[in-house]
Amino acid sequence: MTSSELSALLVLATVSSFTPGPNTTLSTAMAANYGLKRAMRFVLAVPVGWGILFALCATGVGGLVVAWPPLRWGIVSVGTGYLLWLATRLWQSGSLQQADSQKLQVGFIQGVGLQFLNIKAWMLALAIVAGWVAGKPDAAERTLLLLPIMVAYGFVSNLTYAVAGSMLRHWLAHGRRLLMFNRCMSAALVATVLWMLNGLRQSAA
Repeated sequence: MTSSELSALLVLATVSSFTPGPNTTLSTAMAANYGLKRAMRFVLAVPVGWGILFALCATGVGGLVVAWPPLRWGIVSVGTGYLLWLATRLWQSGSLQQADSQKLQVGFIQGVGLQFLNIKAWMLALAIVAGWVAGKPDAAERTLLLLPIMVAYGFVSNLTYAVAGSMLRHWLAHGRRLLMFNRCMSAALVATVLWMLNGLRQSAA
């Protein structure tokens, strides 16, 4: 892989990983509501799940998502439904005690599974495979090179958002601050869902 190819990948990885999305929003919200230690299960789940997803796309399985619209829309429907359910729970949570009672936290297994319901994660994996792996004579070597890079980006980006959320935790515990914060996170999840649906609609047009 040339240096220009690697540089282009790093730019894509930075933009895609650090811009707000369902993973970073949930990492922030869980760290703010539960603390960094409990949010780490989800933070670790994101790169693990995405790494598995990327490996599947590199072996051609991801092509089924593109080639078979019912499967693609099935993933979108289940994924957006789950995110909207989480958004509803966040919207209603106004205290740390209430967050505990409503079980807003997404665990490790759920976090891994969520990557397979995240159409943004699928599209990113497919874009990287199409641009940097598919049709290359050294496809296997490229996959082994790209996988740890993208997994690292997934971990660092979600950890960064989680640390930010945990730093706000004590400040948010007073008055209605946590309620307002959770409602902003809820709105961000809904906006992400709408953005993904719009992007999918345009790609299918």
